[in-house]
Amino acid sequence: MKKLALAALFAVVGGAAMAGALADPIIEPEVIVEHSTSSAAGIIIPLLLLVAAVVALR
Repeated sequence: MKKLALAALFAVVGGAAMAGALADPIIEPEVIVEHSTSSAAGIIIPLLLLVAAVVALR
């Protein structure tokens, strides 16, 4: 009877010790936020240069 109780004790302790090592840890992915620039900023300078050229030619 002592051997049966000892075997049951080892089975419980051994099972609890192995339970945490079977699964990989869950890591949440990093969220990357990318801000885009407005395309209107690229047209303002050429328009101003065009207006300045027209004014200079008059």
